[in-house]
Amino acid sequence: MENELAATPKVPGQRQSRPAELPAGFLDMVDDLKTIVRGAHVRAQLKVNTEMLRMYWEIGQVILERQRGEKWGTKVIERIATELRTEFPQQRGFSTRNLQYMQQMARSWPDSIAQQTVAQLPWGHVVLLMGKCATRFELDFYAQHAVHHGWSRTHLESVIHRQLHLAEGAAANNFDVSLPGKSDAVRQILKDPYRLDFTELSGRPAERDLEDALVDNLVRFLTELGVGFAFVGRQYPIVVGDSEYRIDLLFYHCKLHCYVVLELKTRKARAEHFGQLGFYVSVVDDLVRDKERDEPTLGILIAESRDRAMVEYALRGYNTPLAVSTYAGLPEGVRELLPSAEDLSRIADHVLNAPATSEPEDG
Repeated sequence: MENELAATPKVPGQRQSRPAELPAGFLDMVDDLKTIVRGAHVRAQLKVNTEMLRMYWEIGQVILERQRGEKWGTKVIERIATELRTEFPQQRGFSTRNLQYMQQMARSWPDSIAQQTVAQLPWGHVVLLMGKCATRFELDFYAQHAVHHGWSRTHLESVIHRQLHLAEGAAANNFDVSLPGKSDAVRQILKDPYRLDFTELSGRPAERDLEDALVDNLVRFLTELGVGFAFVGRQYPIVVGDSEYRIDLLFYHCKLHCYVVLELKTRKARAEHFGQLGFYVSVVDDLVRDKERDEPTLGILIAESRDRAMVEYALRGYNTPLAVSTYAGLPEGVRELLPSAEDLSRIADHVLNAPATSEPEDG
């Protein structure tokens, strides 16, 4: 048939006929088949990885149970490692250190590991989590994010070091009211504080200097913002009536399908800043976003500091989704040498409430 593929053997010296014409959409079909094969490979690898982690967890569980009753020491663990390596010489992972990690995994997740998100991670990621996380909450938080975002081990270590679990979703916002039903998903893109110490700015920078530093380090800033942010523009122009206004930074979030207006303030957040931010969000909503495709625009104010009570009252007055966060502009080594806001507040309370006395305290 004209559209059938024919496999004709080549004969030396014989003139070859032209191959039959491929059917319409043939290459697209082959691409689909390749995708099916690759998907099967990935699923098979994930299943093998999950079964390996289940085996590691079961080994750790058995050793823990025997240790509790018989008080085994390190020498017994070393002997177990030797016996397993001898019995299974082609299988890696039975070192003394790995057996200790298996015990730690059984302690960290007392229930079956196969039902946990962490079972979808490579063993190297699991070992990193156990070495860097202090609580079960942290273990599960970073495991879930690593699986969801496909983080490499290097990136996972980086976000643990930056204590993402303390910052993400912590920024004050009005999403419960302005985005009912979607507030949890949107809140996941927020942090407080944002770590901007890579800008290497000292003293009190001007807002334009902070913008310059963020744009110069755009890749690192996008990493700090989180997965899904795409940069649209800086000093993005919008025209309303006879006037032109400029948004500090405009992003698009590819997973939430919405624009994100980001305003920078190098001083403490003030109530009037929310009016400016809300104005920009409303204009982008009306003039920039595709109303059939895009979700409502978000507004994020990043300031040096904030007054929580003021922020709560300010956010109540807006129907547009707004949030305010702070940023850490000092290098980590310098921040560690300075008193925290809680320390300063405690000292101030002590001074204000201390009884008047004319005699100095001892020491």
